[in-house]
Amino acid sequence: MRDLADPIISLNGLGSKTQDKLNAIGIYRLEHLLFHLPYRYQNKTKLTKLDNAQIGEEILVQLTIERIEEIPSRQRQLLCYLTDEYSQKLILRFFHFNQYQKQQFIRGDTIQCFSEVKIGRQGLEMHHPEYRLISKSQSSLLEKTLTPVYPLTANIRQAQLKKWIGEALETLQQSPLPDNFKAISKSMPTLKQALATLHHPQKYEDIEKIAQFKHIAQKRLIIEELCAHQLSLLKFKNRRKNKVANIFAIKNTLSKQLLKYLEFQLTNAQQRSIDEINADLNSNHPMLRLLQGDVGAGKTIVAVFACLQAIENGFQVAVMAPTEILAEQHLYGFSNYLVPLNIEVAFLVSSQNASERARQLGKIASAKAQVVVGTHALFQKTVNFNKLGLVVIDEQHKFGVHQRLSLMQKAHNTPHQLVMTATPIPRSLTMSAYADLDSSIIDELPPGRVPIKTIALNNFRKDEVVEKIKKICAAGNQVYWVCTLIEESEVLRAESATNTFHYLQENLPNLSIVLIHGKMHKTEKSKIMLQFSRGEINVLVATTVIEVGVNVPNASLMVIENSERLGLAQLHQLRGRVGRGKDASICILMYQPPIGNNAAQRLDILRKSNDGFEIANKDLELRGPGEILGTQQTGVANMKIANIVRDGYLLERVNFYSQQLLQLDQNQQQALIERWISDDKTEYVNA
Repeated sequence: MRDLADPIISLNGLGSKTQDKLNAIGIYRLEHLLFHLPYRYQNKTKLTKLDNAQIGEEILVQLTIERIEEIPSRQRQLLCYLTDEYSQKLILRFFHFNQYQKQQFIRGDTIQCFSEVKIGRQGLEMHHPEYRLISKSQSSLLEKTLTPVYPLTANIRQAQLKKWIGEALETLQQSPLPDNFKAISKSMPTLKQALATLHHPQKYEDIEKIAQFKHIAQKRLIIEELCAHQLSLLKFKNRRKNKVANIFAIKNTLSKQLLKYLEFQLTNAQQRSIDEINADLNSNHPMLRLLQGDVGAGKTIVAVFACLQAIENGFQVAVMAPTEILAEQHLYGFSNYLVPLNIEVAFLVSSQNASERARQLGKIASAKAQVVVGTHALFQKTVNFNKLGLVVIDEQHKFGVHQRLSLMQKAHNTPHQLVMTATPIPRSLTMSAYADLDSSIIDELPPGRVPIKTIALNNFRKDEVVEKIKKICAAGNQVYWVCTLIEESEVLRAESATNTFHYLQENLPNLSIVLIHGKMHKTEKSKIMLQFSRGEINVLVATTVIEVGVNVPNASLMVIENSERLGLAQLHQLRGRVGRGKDASICILMYQPPIGNNAAQRLDILRKSNDGFEIANKDLELRGPGEILGTQQTGVANMKIANIVRDGYLLERVNFYSQQLLQLDQNQQQALIERWISDDKTEYVNA
């Protein structure tokens, strides 16, 4: 007797090459075939009269063959003229045919045809329809239910896939799948009922609802798939909670000293986040907390207070960033707060020369450096921490699972982790993709911040922007001008940073204008940024190296050239480099017309809103979770039926059900996870 756990190779007519093709789309077992759902349906449950035929509609007709005609031309065609009892006509047009097919069509025979109705010179037509010769005793095309049309892959035909899925559905009747939702929700159909409905809907089912993914059978599967992903992350979270970490006694000597140095007061949201982090650090379970907030909300200072707790307890801290530029900015930001407290900060990146690298490694190994800022270089074998207790990771989705684990393994006990993100994450993504993390949100900006005015101008109005720069600089403020390329490109319609630099030098001869980009040596970049922060530079022409981390309160104008080429999150980050002082700030989005609909939407959203969380939600709608999460979350981005954007309204129920599913035994939980998360997508959730 066949079982749904059997590999697909057990199906008749399915060889090893086809098995590989199906494996590539996540189908390994018969059970997985059940969840390869139709993307549309054909209605062959009734015969339609030609009187009622609608152009563009797929219909099933039963007619009589009147005659056939072969048209000799560059592309031979076979025309089969059909008629109904009222002498109304329909032409079947075949562009590819053979003599055997031609000889099948005999005058007076009855034929059933199914296809889309088109209009031709002589009236109604069907092109290459599915057909059966009823008068030759071929089986009818009439079906009792709607006919599924499945997504195909790599030369697998629709008929083959239907046959194999049909066999899986037959197996389901004999050996039902475990249905863990029966006891949880009696208002939803069973798993067996939902699958039967979606593979072969009855003709009375609401197809419009199915097309919109609002049918109760779809909701049943969507909720289960979202639960499977959330359950896998919650299991990971529970495994982490069962590990032992070093307990940090909450001491406030250094924290009080830092508060005296600060020239600003912490917001309530910052203080709340610090308290939540301290509660985790005071636990004997390793912290894994996501710290998010809008641009300029003050995440760095919150992370610094966490560092102080580690240092007062005799531990070292590693601060890891995905790029050297961002690591340099963190070095500057953390040192600004820590050095006055006599805390030494080390810096480790791949581009350092051998002697400088050796010096930094010595400081780390001896614990002379209590905080270490760096990139991927931090988890290389030559790096030996003396007593690593806290890891701060910026933009964790840009690091692979094994990279992060390599850094964790440099500690004697599992270290506490604080994950920071440069942009707010939509709530639906936090609940689904980051369910394994606890979350702290800085949802208010420091007092006195004036909202940034955002305007969009096409590139032909550059002269007007130059005049605006003159006024801004005359008032004693500074300007960022961001370009998307370093050098000229024939392919991309974008002004290079070097060209813009020369253009501004020519048109603003009395101002100090400096160019900075990622290809410069780090000492040169650091020198330029220091000069800009001191007010020695009027206009900084830059690539997107200044996207995050830079804090110059005197800068009040941001010009982004060819802004149509950047995503919402990146544009919002760039805009956030201004508006940090007391003066009103402006962001000018320059664009090269004509621009596409998506780009126009992005610019319009930026003009209307300064709210990073609202912008993040719009970004998710426009780009989808795959683009935002990166490669580490492919399971969440490429689900079988669920869609985080479309189905976000179900996540509250998913949360509730997931907690109940955690009460099942481990085998039941794992079976549910493996049903929805195929073998190649489990690296993140099992790490």
